[in-house]
Amino acid sequence: MKQFFKTLSISLALLASVNMVKAQGALVPQPSSGQTIVQDFGLGKVMLTYSRPNLKGRKIFGILEPYGQVWRTGANSATTINFTDEVTVAGNKIPAGKYSLFTIPGKDVWTIILNKTADQWGAYDYKKEDDLLRFTIKPIILKTPVETFTLQFSNVKAGSMLLNMQWENIAISIPMTVDYDAKVMVNIEKAMSGDKKPYFAAAQYYYENNKDLGKALEWINEAEKTDLKAPWFKLWKAKILLKMGDKKAAATAAEQGMKLAKESGNDEYVRLNLAILTQTK
Repeated sequence: MKQFFKTLSISLALLASVNMVKAQGALVPQPSSGQTIVQDFGLGKVMLTYSRPNLKGRKIFGILEPYGQVWRTGANSATTINFTDEVTVAGNKIPAGKYSLFTIPGKDVWTIILNKTADQWGAYDYKKEDDLLRFTIKPIILKTPVETFTLQFSNVKAGSMLLNMQWENIAISIPMTVDYDAKVMVNIEKAMSGDKKPYFAAAQYYYENNKDLGKALEWINEAEKTDLKAPWFKLWKAKILLKMGDKKAAATAAEQGMKLAKESGNDEYVRLNLAILTQTK
């Protein structure tokens, strides 16, 4: 019995020690901070999770991270990228899913890798046979060094964007596209057969994506009936008419939109309708 209590006391002491380390760890910032970015893309999302080391006066590429060797593309756990829909990365179709993002730095050319084993620490257990995609890209030399390793999305449009990497004096841009139009058209067709028809959203989509402008005008007219005092319906009606080449009708719609906006004290839509009106002159 005495031995039992002795063993129990040691176990409790060890447990208390572990809990104290955990508690202390929660109070200490990581040397390489973590970041997660969630970017809307098409009808889905792209989530990027990585850690951000700093230069701290060190020479990175070719020294700390040797040329020709697989790099975790950050610090701590391997960087991961999660696509909720199928996307095209640098011309290659990638199924929806979560992947690790590795790179092989080079003086003149970098290799970008998407690996099917998403959750792994660093590149220690990296296996080439698990690669889903490999492609090469030329780095851009920066005049001003970047202290903190940075991944970000830029030039973000509904169907295309760039994934950018910057650190030290190196920058890389990876093009991504997504084909969402077919799904949207099916969604609109189904919604239009239901009770709550999305006239406004459908008209906007047709306008923005150069679809049938006659149908867009028909739908904005239907949307307008739901709120005759809404200046935004007049604005979009003016935009559609202007794109159709009917400047006179577009001017009339914009003037009506300005009037409604002034009556409701909505300065933003006064300016927006005025901007369309000036284009009809």
